[in-house]
Amino acid sequence: MNITKDQETGIDTSRRNFLGRGSVALATVALAAVAQGQERAQVHKAEGDHSASNPGQENKTLLEQNPNSNTPPDTDHGDVGPIWYSFDLAHKRVQEGGWTHQVTARELPSSKDIAGVNMRLTAGSFRELHWHTADEWAYMLTGKARVTVLNPDGTIFIDDVEEGDLWFFPAGFPHSIQGLGPDGCEFLLVFDEGMFSEDGTFLLSEWIAHTPDEVLAKNLGLDPSELAKLPKDELYIFPSELPGSLAADRAEVGGARVQAPQQYTFKLKAMAPTKKTAGGEVRVVDSHNFAVSKSIAAGLVTVKPGGLREMHWHPNASEWQFYIAGKARMTVFMPTSRARTMDFNANDVGYVPPVAGHYIENTGDTDLVFLEIFKADEFQDVSLNNWIRRLPTQMVREHLNLDAASIRKIPAEKQEVIGR
Repeated sequence: MNITKDQETGIDTSRRNFLGRGSVALATVALAAVAQGQERAQVHKAEGDHSASNPGQENKTLLEQNPNSNTPPDTDHGDVGPIWYSFDLAHKRVQEGGWTHQVTARELPSSKDIAGVNMRLTAGSFRELHWHTADEWAYMLTGKARVTVLNPDGTIFIDDVEEGDLWFFPAGFPHSIQGLGPDGCEFLLVFDEGMFSEDGTFLLSEWIAHTPDEVLAKNLGLDPSELAKLPKDELYIFPSELPGSLAADRAEVGGARVQAPQQYTFKLKAMAPTKKTAGGEVRVVDSHNFAVSKSIAAGLVTVKPGGLREMHWHPNASEWQFYIAGKARMTVFMPTSRARTMDFNANDVGYVPPVAGHYIENTGDTDLVFLEIFKADEFQDVSLNNWIRRLPTQMVREHLNLDAASIRKIPAEKQEVIGR
């Protein structure tokens, strides 16, 4: 740096100019903070007076379910993008034997990594034999089902699943789902492609319908009279008779000789909680305890009334949520100074961008139950409390203006769920 001095004062003018520029920068930051504080105060004041009134038309039912979206807390600021959608807004495809609807990146554009499908099958009905381009992870919401999946080496996996169970089918592996008694089933399907479409799967019936008869006869070894019985259009979801016992199906296809060595189902709800506190519990499933699930990790979270899924973020993936029961609110924090609060109810989908800070609070009077789902082989989260308490006290004091006694009140260990 070239050193210059004022001829009258002898002061180092290069240093003075540098300090001056630094002072201007500090002043700019301070003024921005003041302006943001004034904006918060103005918003808070406006919410409490006539400024927030709406004499025009309103969807009161929707507003009652989403009070924090319509009139956000004054801590909200800027735009973080869409973080909410509901399966109840999605078009439902109904066929004899069940129905399906989906929330993909078309409905929730922020979610580029994960898409979800909610499906119902009546007793005996099939989601026909098919395969697709994405890995499929599923959570059973109600009832019972029988699932099959074929490995490329010719071994077959057949199992029965019920409420709280999972399955995982790798991309390209052919599989089926059949509702069992007494009233079939309903389940959530999760795919590791945001633009996945349940209408774009590879169906056995469609392949048969679009293959010349002479090829089918040669490949399948069937006579022309038998070819006439094959489907001429897609089946997709269709009714059928209830199957026999699981043991009978396994034995009929060849028993232990053809049984797949992998375990493609998992009893998530029946497992012991990974973490349990006064505020609730979390059950984590990923490739560590469900070996085949190499692309989807998840947590089944229960939060008691007034409790909080603690302030945290996920360093390895965005988060796709499905709300099973209860009421919640979530604030998502993003740089710079952006935050958005939304309310969630059963059958809603939530989204948190990669590494974004957030919490989920139970705002109802019953347990809040939801799934946190990630396109990752491992469940990872970073706790704000844990981070603060792993730092030297002086460092925390300088950042948060708290004394040592106050800092010690902050939980030192990761809580996952904090009680009222």
